[in-house]
Amino acid sequence: MAIITILLSIAAIVLLITKLKLHPFLSLLLVSIVLGLVSGMDSVDVIRSIQDGFGGTIGKIGLVIILGILIGAFLEKSGGAMVLAANMLAFVGKKRVITAMGVIGYIISIPVFSDSAFVLLSSLNKSLTKKAGLSLAGTAVALGLGLSCTHALVPPTPGPIAAAGILNADLGIVMGLGMIAAGMALAAGLLFAHKVAAKVYIDPGEIEEPEEVADAYRPSLFGSSLPIIVPILLIIGKSLSTYLTAEGWQVYLGQFLDFFGEPVIALLVGFAFCLLLPKKLDKQMLSTDGWVNEALTDSATIIMVTGAGGIFGAILQNSGVVNTLGDLLTSSNLGILLPFLLAAALKSAQGSSTVALITAASVTAPLMDALGFISELDKALVVIAIGAGSLVVSHVNDSFFWVFTQMTKMEVKIGYKLHTTGTLIIGTTAMATVYVMFWLLH
Repeated sequence: MAIITILLSIAAIVLLITKLKLHPFLSLLLVSIVLGLVSGMDSVDVIRSIQDGFGGTIGKIGLVIILGILIGAFLEKSGGAMVLAANMLAFVGKKRVITAMGVIGYIISIPVFSDSAFVLLSSLNKSLTKKAGLSLAGTAVALGLGLSCTHALVPPTPGPIAAAGILNADLGIVMGLGMIAAGMALAAGLLFAHKVAAKVYIDPGEIEEPEEVADAYRPSLFGSSLPIIVPILLIIGKSLSTYLTAEGWQVYLGQFLDFFGEPVIALLVGFAFCLLLPKKLDKQMLSTDGWVNEALTDSATIIMVTGAGGIFGAILQNSGVVNTLGDLLTSSNLGILLPFLLAAALKSAQGSSTVALITAASVTAPLMDALGFISELDKALVVIAIGAGSLVVSHVNDSFFWVFTQMTKMEVKIGYKLHTTGTLIIGTTAMATVYVMFWLLH
């Protein structure tokens, strides 16, 4: 009954989102309430679980999500993202456009949403593809898969941050291991782009070269890199600071990293560097009509869905369903494959990687002890396993699938052959990497 109850709850969430087009926040909230009442919880306990689940989750990661989206918005609107892309292209080489676009996607999607980043980089991709005499299919698939890898696996993208918060995982460890898993997934994606996608010819079309504007301003590469690199180094530094000895200069370094390596503070430092990106910081950018307001509006939906995921997890925990399920799953031998399969099923059914990450993490969180995932490394690997599952697979119910096919003028059947298959490859490769890391670390 425990398994049936959870499966019916997840099926109801997917049905409400996909068939009835109900917002994920309302879907998670309504199913959580019904689940609590059907499971025999007292009405007072249901209400308390709603309040604790929502407030506890948002209290831990709400600010982190907001600051991550603020950094992405400033990089995008100031031109910093394009500066990073152009310099990465120059480093990798224009003759290796497919590889270059994959690497660009990998880096840009750490702070910028994959959908927005693909639109932002689409004209650059088409122009380079045309000049190199290549098929748009190969370069576009490389870019799309590169964007997807870090979007699902590396904070401060909201999905991985939310999953890490729900599972109480160390964000620094998640970042470090997530980059490794995303890197391996990117390598597999690039191989697919070179060997399969590049052989499907799609004309990049006529490219209108933009007129050079003499006084056009772009931030420097160094300045554009700081909002991404500094927070990552600080957060990872805090995770590594536990290995410092409590004597001499290491004491002060440890105290520094304890404060500035806290995710909220680290991302706040990153946002401070973002303020140096525009040629002139206009107060309009920070107003209720400017870039900050747009970013806050974008972050609201993710925060609400994350909070509703917290409610779902709290109801599962307090209803007693999870205890029964935990006893069953400990003998299933699925191990770390369980959160991957759960996230993959959610992703394939309803389309959103972020919703899949949040929901799968919410279901998995109460089961962590029963499954034996207790150490900080275990928690981080579970987050990455869920992220890998949230890549499998992108198809017609995923907004990114339509951004990809429409921007490249690709037929839907070709989109399935290239983009959908590509996400299956990077998702399973990321999970295989998690398995190897799990084996090596135990």
